[in-house]
Amino acid sequence: MIVRRALLLVVCSAIVWPLIATSEDDVPTNAISEVPVTADDRDHWAFRPLLKPTVPEVSMPSPIRSPIDAFILEQLSTKQLGLAPEAERPTFLRRVTFDLTGFPPTAEELDDFLADTTPNAIERVVDRLLASPAYGERMAQHWLDLARFAETDGFEHDKVRPDAWQYRDWVIAAFNRDLPYSDFVVQQLAGDQLEPPVMVPTTFCLAGPDMPDVNDQLERRHFRLNELTGTVGAVFLGLQIGCAECHDHKYDPISQADFYRLRAVFEPAVPSLKRDAPYYSFRLTPPTNTSPARIWIRGDHRRPGPTIEAALPRIAIADSSVSSTSSDPGQRRLQFARQLVDGSTPLTARVIVNRLWQQHFQRGLCATGSDFGVINLGPTHPELLDWLACELIEQGWSLKALHRQIVLSATYRQTARRLPGDTDWDRRLQLDPAGEFLSRGLLRRLDGEQLRDALLMASSQFNDDRGGHGVRPPLPEELVQTLLKGQWVTSENAADHTRRSIYLFARRNLRYPLFEAFDRPDANASCPLRGRSTTAPQALALLNGELTHAAATALAATLLDRTADDAGRAVHLYRAVLSRSPSDAEVARLLQFVHQQQSTETADAAWTDAALAIFNSQEFVYLD
Repeated sequence: MIVRRALLLVVCSAIVWPLIATSEDDVPTNAISEVPVTADDRDHWAFRPLLKPTVPEVSMPSPIRSPIDAFILEQLSTKQLGLAPEAERPTFLRRVTFDLTGFPPTAEELDDFLADTTPNAIERVVDRLLASPAYGERMAQHWLDLARFAETDGFEHDKVRPDAWQYRDWVIAAFNRDLPYSDFVVQQLAGDQLEPPVMVPTTFCLAGPDMPDVNDQLERRHFRLNELTGTVGAVFLGLQIGCAECHDHKYDPISQADFYRLRAVFEPAVPSLKRDAPYYSFRLTPPTNTSPARIWIRGDHRRPGPTIEAALPRIAIADSSVSSTSSDPGQRRLQFARQLVDGSTPLTARVIVNRLWQQHFQRGLCATGSDFGVINLGPTHPELLDWLACELIEQGWSLKALHRQIVLSATYRQTARRLPGDTDWDRRLQLDPAGEFLSRGLLRRLDGEQLRDALLMASSQFNDDRGGHGVRPPLPEELVQTLLKGQWVTSENAADHTRRSIYLFARRNLRYPLFEAFDRPDANASCPLRGRSTTAPQALALLNGELTHAAATALAATLLDRTADDAGRAVHLYRAVLSRSPSDAEVARLLQFVHQQQSTETADAAWTDAALAIFNSQEFVYLD
């Protein structure tokens, strides 16, 4: 039955298609019909010109450490709420260290911070973290999710892209040297057109999945260009441009012509593709594809429509008189990229500051980071969003400066737990149940990469070598057997197996098991916000996983080797895993468990069980 239906479809296509296909000679060259962008369209909060709001004056007992706090308190005051008390110092240190570096603080860093009672102790911690090479690695992980980064093509054969790791290392280095975001954008979209050219950053454009062996190479090129267009619109403009590939956007003022205007920016850089030939980064050669850019009817690569000029979508430009880009194919992308960051496109700064806010508070000021269109709920604090966007530009597009301002604010420092004497806690939960108005700190779960790295660091197994080809730690044989032969060959150097998670080989068709359990995206599409599921496989991965058991075993050996008494071992265990010292009651409870285990096990096994229990605690998995 299935075979007969397939044959019928082929026969029908052969008969009907020639009747409906449009000859290129019959296609009008300028018959573009689209609904105009109106003044009402431009009045949507995301499309208005970017103007810096005045910082509000508030009279509240809560501390104001930053203009950020004034904007937050202005809204909280309408609920008769102030900010929650500051988190305790160990809690704050763990939070900010994970946020800015992806790592937990070491016991030595905790001691140094607790011993520093000077007024600017927190500022020194933040500056140290921003200067750490781990900062760039952590920020890069967020960006690689957006860039749909992987080191393979995807689809059935999932072939390796041998040089893909160079893009990952470039992103890390760019964040570490605080490359202005304006340059960060330009280099990824048009670095090959700069003088001197920089090639690696443009890997962003073609980092998505590809199927080099597809029969129809015109369809392959069409897919790649459309995927690139949709990604650029989502990542840099915060608009779901891809919805207009086949028809005008159902909600936003984005026409199908707008989609193909944006696509036309990139068309000269993607030549005719050849079967089985990879194409995942731009070439340093003059554009060879000079055929005119077109609208494709219903998004079908076999149905050419009117020709079209390269330009930003009309709604993305604050000044409607500025739209088209250079007609010179050799400069088209460069002019477009510079236009994104020259002030004429208010979305660019709004989108990136919203993403940075999301990194620190789980939720952006606008909850849909890659969709600023008209059907989202809008930002909770629109004036703060615009103030931060203007501040970013005034600070030379420095992302480090913006991170610093956010984490030093009283808003960021709030406790996520009820502290003694906080009589307003119940009112906070009642009046701001989801925490969207930031009346308190919010618990946030660590992602898979942070959990793996924290396990390795707590157990003194971590290898801090940086950069280079992605490494492949051992995987369960039953998992490897799901791949084609040779698609996961364990790295020969055993020391590489404990390198930082960002350096693990990123295969599109197989995610590292712990990462998959904890919601790592599959890299087949840009991911603006990872899921935060709670599932049984997560608990099983931490309780029964080889990685967790190896970490617990190594940590137990360290406890027995370096500390003479059981109470000291309990303190060391808490400090290594949870970045704080335990209370007397916690020490007593842990030792009771260890002594009970020792009645049937060796000391090594008992302390391994204790370490495993702490690794499976909520406090290890969540930040507060």
